[in-house]
Amino acid sequence: MTPTSEATGTEIHKGLDGVVVDSTAVSKVNPETNSLLYRGYPVQQLAAKCSFEEVAYLLWHGELPTTEQLAGFEKAERDGRGLERAVKATIDLLPITTHPMDVCRTAASVLGATHPQAEENSREANLKKSIDLLAAMPAVVAYDQRRRRGEEEVPARDDLGYSANFLYMTFGQEAAPEVVEAFNVSMILYAEHSFNASTFTARVITSTLADLHSAVTGAIGALKGALHGGANEAVMHTFEQITRDAKGADPAESAKSWLDAALAAKKKIMGFGHRVYKNGDSRVPTMKASLDKMVEHYNRPDLGHLYDALESAMGEAKNIKPNLDYPTGPLYHLMGFDTQMFTPLFVASRITGWTAHIMEQLEANSLIRPLSVYNGAPERDVP
Repeated sequence: MTPTSEATGTEIHKGLDGVVVDSTAVSKVNPETNSLLYRGYPVQQLAAKCSFEEVAYLLWHGELPTTEQLAGFEKAERDGRGLERAVKATIDLLPITTHPMDVCRTAASVLGATHPQAEENSREANLKKSIDLLAAMPAVVAYDQRRRRGEEEVPARDDLGYSANFLYMTFGQEAAPEVVEAFNVSMILYAEHSFNASTFTARVITSTLADLHSAVTGAIGALKGALHGGANEAVMHTFEQITRDAKGADPAESAKSWLDAALAAKKKIMGFGHRVYKNGDSRVPTMKASLDKMVEHYNRPDLGHLYDALESAMGEAKNIKPNLDYPTGPLYHLMGFDTQMFTPLFVASRITGWTAHIMEQLEANSLIRPLSVYNGAPERDVP
């Protein structure tokens, strides 16, 4: 039930629940098929047939690229790869105890402050800044993980696709094709999701006519929260806790008892449920299929069994299904990413969706400024 202000009788939509604030052509969840659509294409089809670069082009231009358009786009992205000197110097000033999301937020701000078109807000300028930001962020994430491990920076390569280069810069060697494919799928599935918290944040900031990098910096801040992007990290922490509590026994056999205790203590179980999907997150089957391949590739059936056991227990206890973060957390773990780097990977992907919405917001801009109901002290005189 929608709460109502006692003072005015005004309905209050907490969290803007159910409020339609604008229209968008970027994406939607089709309730008839329970599919997430990017510019009309089901995301599971895009993940099966397209590269992440093709999907980025689609989100920004509205159509999938021709062979010639894709070649030009790939060249522009590859030309922008690498860790800029100013960004690297700034990251090096931050202690390794700094959360990686704060590193991403800071890097995005520096990239904006140093971009030659920083204050230009034309579509052409914003498209250029979007490509440059997309190209630069993998180097930020990769270098941040490596420096925390005491490892040197690995320079970008322009002979590898986006996903393959990302993995190469992070781990210092070329990943197996099946690993690159699984990572590519995760990038596509994370790329866009309509008016979620971080995207709405980006659109609010854009509505003030602030620059693109300011909007992305704000979006990164919104994504840091555990109720939004941080859930993939929380999933892995849950797996680790169940494993510790099992004390050498099979963690999968301990999943139900752990969940029962957590629910009794009224703990929120991250990686399950979604505000938009009522019949299960449509992206999960695609991501789970990639996770299954990685479980086999890395010979980690124990992780697959724990995943299935906790999902089953949650279904029995609450009839709540997983969201995208549930399979993505263990997928990134198997690939070798540190847990605290999971949400920065989300950032690298979602730059495409955020910037697509930023450019759309500017096409028919109106300052976003909601109202509120005052429930403080009545007017009074200062004594």
